[in-house]
Amino acid sequence: MKSLAEFISEKREKAGMSVTGLAKRSGISIETIEDIESGKELFLSVTIRQKLARALKLQPAEIKSYEKIITDISVKPETVDDIKEMILEGETDLYCPICGSKLVVRIAKMYDLEDNLVLHPKAHCSQCTFQIK
Repeated sequence: MKSLAEFISEKREKAGMSVTGLAKRSGISIETIEDIESGKELFLSVTIRQKLARALKLQPAEIKSYEKIITDISVKPETVDDIKEMILEGETDLYCPICGSKLVVRIAKMYDLEDNLVLHPKAHCSQCTFQIK
């Protein structure tokens, strides 16, 4: 079965759109489209799914069927906090607390209402559904 990334990329190309074109047509940022098509996003919010479906002339359920199913696997909040702290400290050699596979990590730079830079650590596992958003 195809991944969500492959499915969205294929549908976008069949519709004759670039990443920029899909971003404009859907109202979703280019960065988010790129994250979806690169496999960084394994499941989508309802809003993103609906916008993509509308832009690609699909039903939201079609997209949802390619998303990774979240199982009821719990990770201790302290573990997640430790991983976030290590990402912010520049550590890149981190492993999934669920399956042990290497995590893909990054730091998202955002701004608060007072225009202060806020760093948000993010990580996902390519082998299971573990994700820090």
